[in-house]
Formats: sequence, C-alpha cells, structure tokens
Amino acid sequence: MASPDKVAAVAELAESFRESNGAVLTEYRGLTVKQLQDLRRSLGESASYAVAKNTLTKIAAKEAGVEISEELLTGPTAIAFITGDPVEAAKGLRDFAKANDPLVIKGGFLDGKVLGADEIKKLADLESREVLLAKLAGAMKGTLQNAVSLFNAPLAQTARLVGALEAKRAEEAPAETAAEAPAEAAPAAEADADAADTTEG
Repeated sequence: MASPDKVAAVAELAESFRESNGAVLTEYRGLTVKQLQDLRRSLGESASYAVAKNTLTKIAAKEAGVEISEELLTGPTAIAFITGDPVEAAKGLRDFAKANDPLVIKGGFLDGKVLGADEIKKLADLESREVLLAKLAGAMKGTLQNAVSLFNAPLAQTARLVGALEAKRAEEAPAETAAEAPAEAAPAAEADADAADTTEG
C-alpha cells in the first residue's frame, strides 16, 4: 500500500497536470539548489517547476488523463507546468538550458499535443503573447487614426467625393441605355416591314 506521502505527491502532481495548459519534462541532474531556484524565478508566472519521481509522475499523469511517453520518464525528472504564456515558458527553459548545460529539455505536451525537444525550442523562437498584442494594438491604432482622419475631413472633401461618385454613375447610365436601345428598336423595325408587305399586297 502506498504511503500517505506518495498519495499526496501523486494528488498534487495530478492537480498540476489538470490545471496547466501543458508541461515540459526536463532532466535536472547536476543543477545546484541555487540554480533550481534561479530557474523557477526565470519562469516567472508562465510556469511552475517541480522535481518529481518518474513512477509518481506516470501515475499522476494517468489520473489526470495525460499520456506521457516512457522515453520522457528516464533519469531524474523535473516538470515545468505551463500555466501562463507557453512561449514565455519555452523561452525561459531554452535560455536557462543554454546558460546551464545540466538542464536538458526532454519533451512535453501543450493543449493535448505531444511536443519533442526540438518543437519546444521552436516554440521558444515564436513571439510572446505580449509582443503579438503590442503589434496588434499598433495595427489597430493605425487603422483608428485613418478612420479619425476620414471623419475629420472637411465637409467639402466629402461633397466632392459624393459628386464624383454621382458623375461616374451618370457616365455609366448612357452606356447602359445605348446598349438597351437596339433591342427596343427591333420591334419598330419589324412593324415597318409588316406595313411595307401590306402595301405591296
């Protein structure tokens, strides 16, 4: 029978799996306690980082309905549970691994999709949510400025625009009338021909 400590550890891990958008499994062998603290700080609010035994991780993942490959559960394992921006979490892990060789990104999953180590590194190369929002805000600001300048345009400009549209419509109207004219003239021509036949008869 499992000890109360192990039961509690599994329950805590299972809850972390359920509450997170994804997780990145890492090997931390060789990192000092201070380096682990630095890593947790570098992840900020985007992820929490927990050292876990592989057997307990496997049980907790199963309880949470998460599939984890056996390959990821080899060697000492620590898990970054992604609770915020996944790009920021991936960047934090990648940058820390570059500066600290002992940290090895093994793989993980995001929104139910399994990710390899290379895919997590590619995720780290994407722009963060904050950057994308800033770009979107900039684009919207430009669009709003164009709209404001249009609304602030002098009434004379608007009048000229309306006048130009009406002139264009007027130019197109005679062409349409001319195109319809032969069709209307045809019955008249037929009537003249009938009259001529009657006269000759």
